[in-house]
Amino acid sequence: MSTLEVGSLSVVLIVGLIYAGLYVPIALGVVSFLGIWLIRDDPTLAMNLLKITISDSVTEYTFATIPLFTFMGIVVSKAGLGSDVYFAMNVLFHRVRGGIGMATVGANALFAAVTGSSIASAAVFTRVSVPEMLRLDYNPRFAVGVVAGSSVLGMIIPPSAMLIIYSFVAEQSVGHMFLAGIVPGLMLAAAFVIAIALMAYLRPGFVGGQPLAALEAGPVPKQGLTALRRTLPVILLIVLVLGGIYGGLFTPVEAGAVGSAAALVIALFRRKLTGAAFKETLIETGHITANILFLITAASMYSRMLGFAGLPDEISQLLENHQFSLFGIMVLYVLLMLFLGTLLDTASIILIVVPLFLPVIEPMGLSLVWFGIVTVIGAEIGLLTPPLGLSCFTIKATLDDSRITLKDVFLGSLPFAAIILVVLILLIEFPVLSTVLLP
Repeated sequence: MSTLEVGSLSVVLIVGLIYAGLYVPIALGVVSFLGIWLIRDDPTLAMNLLKITISDSVTEYTFATIPLFTFMGIVVSKAGLGSDVYFAMNVLFHRVRGGIGMATVGANALFAAVTGSSIASAAVFTRVSVPEMLRLDYNPRFAVGVVAGSSVLGMIIPPSAMLIIYSFVAEQSVGHMFLAGIVPGLMLAAAFVIAIALMAYLRPGFVGGQPLAALEAGPVPKQGLTALRRTLPVILLIVLVLGGIYGGLFTPVEAGAVGSAAALVIALFRRKLTGAAFKETLIETGHITANILFLITAASMYSRMLGFAGLPDEISQLLENHQFSLFGIMVLYVLLMLFLGTLLDTASIILIVVPLFLPVIEPMGLSLVWFGIVTVIGAEIGLLTPPLGLSCFTIKATLDDSRITLKDVFLGSLPFAAIILVVLILLIEFPVLSTVLLP
């Protein structure tokens, strides 16, 4: 069996095992173990590699960023800061047709800067934004589509769990990945706002909403002061965490610890965190952290199995023989991610495709930070595409409204998935957009 056949079969087996009900990291680990066994005909070598991978992969100090930023995001969510951010953005956009949709995008962008989770954003703004848009006669598909589309900002705007995962797989600086995510994240948010404005003008039936006069939110100065007061904790938290990292005051791990402490103080000051809620937060943080670390460990073993098989070298040779340009390689890469996005979650996509293509990209002298941004945004599209579409499922599960079906959520999010693809093409064509802020 050729190395290319081994690699292709491994991907097919992983997807098949996942769809058969096997947990993603277990599927990765089983296929990796069997792959090394078959390649070297030595089960002892496969077992030893498993031991080495477990001891090497999750014992690094930088892995502490995962539980710290996860804890901070959960505390911020429980403290009710999502509704405060939404209120502020609604004051800013309330006079504009489609303004509540724009406010949702802006709120998601700001909320992403303190949570780093698309699923958390989808759950929060489904409760906060969708009922308000329905009350003002917005099209239900547009309402849920805006929330689903803008929720992906949590994956790219730092601090982002997916950027952390990529930084470990590709051995890149977490701080550099965070810095590189700022411009693409803002580009994506701006693209959503512009698209909503165009949809409101060109397709008013899809957007819906009451006339402008019905959207007045009261005296603007008073509303503005209230909005500033309610969003001040979020702004201070963003400045403290990201400003500390980029200003050289904290390492990413230290910033996560400081941000967690600050979020805890905010939640306690607002009396939003009871003893039972705190215990629930710790348990949820533990579950998420264990899940991510297990995924990274399994992906590390899978990457080593591919190395044993020589698949990365085989792919490089194949692309070179067929004289694929960089654009052609990236088209193949994006198509693979879009296909896997219909089957797997974002983290799993990153952990499968990066080991395959990293050895192809690295010899070209291209920025692996840029490649990481492309990878995360490409994998994000899977959050909005059937049959998996985790953000869409989260919205449907959170939304207690029988009038809105899962089909409505997927159709509403379709225009936003297309927008993400357009932004992704721009980032591939102009890598400087991802690296412009790097030192």
